[in-house]
Amino acid sequence: MRPDASPTARALMALELIQGSPGITADRLADKLGVTERATRRYVGILREAGIPVESVRGPYGGYRLGRGVRLPPLMFSSAEALGLVMAVLDGHHDAADPGDPVGSALGKIVRALPEPVAIQVEAVRRTTAPAPDRAAARPDPGITTSLVQACSNRRKVRIAYRSEAGSEWLTDVEPWAVVVRHGRWYLLCLSKGRPRTYRVDRVRDAQPLDEPFTPPTDLDPVAALEEHLAAGWEYDVEVVIDGPMEAVGWCLPRTLGRLEPGDDGTTRLTGTTSNPVHYAEQLARLPVPYRIVRGNEVRDAARAVGQRLLAATAEEKP
Repeated sequence: MRPDASPTARALMALELIQGSPGITADRLADKLGVTERATRRYVGILREAGIPVESVRGPYGGYRLGRGVRLPPLMFSSAEALGLVMAVLDGHHDAADPGDPVGSALGKIVRALPEPVAIQVEAVRRTTAPAPDRAAARPDPGITTSLVQACSNRRKVRIAYRSEAGSEWLTDVEPWAVVVRHGRWYLLCLSKGRPRTYRVDRVRDAQPLDEPFTPPTDLDPVAALEEHLAAGWEYDVEVVIDGPMEAVGWCLPRTLGRLEPGDDGTTRLTGTTSNPVHYAEQLARLPVPYRIVRGNEVRDAARAVGQRLLAATAEEKP
């Protein structure tokens, strides 16, 4: 146990040891806690003062044990601890939000044991997630995520410090609508400067709640809204004309690239935004038909670099 642990924390550890090893002796308990026997007796006293009947039996077969019929207090988690636990479960299990699944059922029992204010925040995240394990995804900070979820629940604006994948940093005040898990990544769905936006929660460096209320959309479907806005609001605008009808090209482009619209001449127009022009250009390279980047110098430059890289890969080695 950490040497700087509080007396209450050590008392709770003592309670766990006594419950798990009825009859544990004072010297054995002191050894487990890393303290003196005198300190151990003090922690047992703290438990008794809290109303937990810890019995002590003298003699060679004596030790500490809990009195009969003892009901231990409910689980006590902080908001960050509880949300961190739920985040870990959602990251690693497909059906953690399904009460009919064993893991989902177990998670539900934990949520029901939490204090009501914490349980409301945790359940809000649990209800609006569609997790798919992705070990390459960066896990958000539980404390920051807690602040965002609480702001969503309280319908209060929040000021976030954000750092994009390209390294740009900025502060912005947003109306947080929902925190959603999609394909192993955590997103904040919000309204920023009058426009719906989607931010990666793991890239939020700080979140400060503001005393400004807001009213979210009444018919909000967080997962559907995320799909709609995931390609909107990033740093670089892009527009692409694809030489093919939507039914022929739509299947090979992720929805996160933007909105597809049919053209009058049998073409398809793609409009979106991105914070990673290279990744966007690489996704466009999957198209089986010709296309033209008609707007977005950053993506156009990235596409040129991707093309040069592909050409270099086909060059024959000089003898």
